Amino acid sequence: MQRLEGKIAVVTGSSSGIGKAIALRFGEEGAKVVVAARRLDLCRQTAKQIEQAGGEACVQQTDVSQEEQVETLIQETVKRYGRLDILVNNAGIFGGGRLADTSTKAFDQVMNANLRGTFFCCRAGFSQMKKQGGGLIINMSSVAGVQAWAGTGTYSASKHAIMALTKSLADEGRAFHIKVSAICPAGVADELVDATAEDILHSEKINPYDIAETAIYLAKLGPNAVVHQIVIDRLGADW
Repeated sequence: MQRLEGKIAVVTGSSSGIGKAIALRFGEEGAKVVVAARRLDLCRQTAKQIEQAGGEACVQQTDVSQEEQVETLIQETVKRYGRLDILVNNAGIFGGGRLADTSTKAFDQVMNANLRGTFFCCRAGFSQMKKQGGGLIINMSSVAGVQAWAGTGTYSASKHAIMALTKSLADEGRAFHIKVSAICPAGVADELVDATAEDILHSEKINPYDIAETAIYLAKLGPNAVVHQIVIDRLGADW
């Protein structure tokens, strides 16, 4: 039996990497997937792979740092499917470096994509879920959202802020049957999402499909269970 049969899921940043892995696995598990990212050609490729595997998908080109595009993403999803059951806020970028060497432009780019993007998506998704009586929001944070190291200040600040958004929204959502969770992965083999399992294993990074399985786990929890955050570290990492 498909574990997400009939669910309507939006996955941002699903043109590649973790987001693509989640979109593909959601499709295999029976969800109707809205593939959302900036790169339209890669979005179409993800949707095509979902359909070739027997799933259903559509594409909504979206830059999450643009408020209007995020509002359109949720509106078009509801227009097409009537509701929104799962929202995975995965879109984001890495950047910054050591703080003394980080330009204001680089800082703003990271914050716009990671923090503002997650905020816009949470706000729009939460509003729809409140109207329909429930749903699940999964925010993609990072181990850098619960720790920080030299050279990660800007990125880590954005991911710590996502954790604060997640915890606050989870508290606000309880009365409306809206669950909000964060996944905090360490180094993931993003670039190998279309590689063989053996190639991913040899990379010694976390398999992006392990993150996808975590998202499925969160989506299948019973109505009275919620996980606030899951930290997925790389085996052997010292932090």
